[in-house]
Amino acid sequence: MKSIATAIAALGLAISLGGAASATEYTKGEVTKIDAKQKKLTIKHEELKNLDMPAMKMVFVVADDAMIDKVKEGQPIEFVAERVNGRLTVTEIK
Repeated sequence: MKSIATAIAALGLAISLGGAASATEYTKGEVTKIDAKQKKLTIKHEELKNLDMPAMKMVFVVADDAMIDKVKEGQPIEFVAERVNGRLTVTEIK
């Protein structure tokens, strides 16, 4: 009986963590520079809560080259940034 209770508790924890990980939080920012050759965007952004970073201006690589063509310097955006292989990466833009 104890092993069943342990299994149920572990399953509940896994489900709750999985749900939290799938929630996507967009951050507001403004594209200040585009480096298409290096596949990088400089973004002046609000706090990145998921990365525990305050508002600032910084350089990100893009997860998909097509993102470079979707933005212009000075354009306000909402984006998702994550650490991918140790690099700060824009994974979504809307």
